[in-house]
Order: sequence, then structure tokens, then C-alpha cells
Amino acid sequence: MTDFEPGRPRWQQVVDVIRRRIAEGTYAPGMRVPSVLALSAEFGIANSTSQKVHRGLRAEGLIHTRHGTGSFVSQQLPEDA
Repeated sequence: MTDFEPGRPRWQQVVDVIRRRIAEGTYAPGMRVPSVLALSAEFGIANSTSQKVHRGLRAEGLIHTRHGTGSFVSQQLPEDA
């Protein structure tokens, strides 16, 4: 679980953590990222908050989701990732 900073949405803070993991290579292009349930368990957040995390990462072009398969780090990452 993470200590969240007050005054900033938790989902944005988790997006920052996952973005950092992608930049560091913990999650390489093509690799599966944690599911909504796994994020909820790891960070102690609600499933709806984890869904916002996935939406935020997709909006940034960092991940893509394949229905029934999972979410994966994009092969072509944005320049600033």
C-alpha cells in the first residue's frame, strides 16, 4: 500500500506510480500491467478508482486494453513517457 499525499486524487497518484514503473522498465512494452483488481489490492483503493487509473493510462497512450485478455504497455510509448 502507498502513502497518498493529501489534496490530490488517489487515481492520479497511482497513475504516476505506474508511469514511473513503465519509464524504469519494470513494465516493458508489450508486458501486461496489473489488472483493476490487482491495483485495488496493491494500493488499497476501490475498483472504481483502479478503473480510473487504467483510463488515465490509456488516455496518455501508455497502455492499451484487449477485451478478455488484459491491459498491456503500448509498443509505441509517447515521447515524454
